[in-house]
Amino acid sequence: MSEESPSLKKASFGGGCFWCLEPFFEKLKGVSAVESGYQGGHVKNPTYKEVTSGETGHAEVVRVTYDPAVITYGDLLKVFFTIHDPTTLNRQGNDRGTQYRSTILYANEEEKKAAKAFIAFLTKENVFPRPIVTTLEEAGPFYVAEDYHQDYFANNPNAGYCRVVIAPKLEKIKLPPELLKSP
Repeated sequence: MSEESPSLKKASFGGGCFWCLEPFFEKLKGVSAVESGYQGGHVKNPTYKEVTSGETGHAEVVRVTYDPAVITYGDLLKVFFTIHDPTTLNRQGNDRGTQYRSTILYANEEEKKAAKAFIAFLTKENVFPRPIVTTLEEAGPFYVAEDYHQDYFANNPNAGYCRVVIAPKLEKIKLPPELLKSP
């Protein structure tokens, strides 16, 4: 199915460095593309250097293209809250700053309501030991990150950050098998 298919949808999530999110979403059935990029800021066409300065207002995000007949938005939310810590404000591990905030960038009211309801459920069930600080932001423009950021882990498995941060995270966090693509 082509990315331009009208049956496909896009959803954006920020949970720290986009390199750490991308490999998880790429494993999911019904996901046809995962792009690293920038969203939620006030500067047009920002660069990585500008975003990492913390001055553009953007978050590092992944934009997930998916088939809702195969995987639901609710499933994407479940994965998102499994693969990062939504209780640390503007931080994931050693990555600090508003560009690393936990955020869901909703495209419409339906997504906003679903995200609010999911956060309320997680809070009611005391899934996390601290309050969830994930922001809900209207999606706005998405800017694709520079080419070298795309498929970063797959293309650079021996890079220091990949070996020390991403690989152990991929080993530790297990996603529901029913959501995963066949090997």
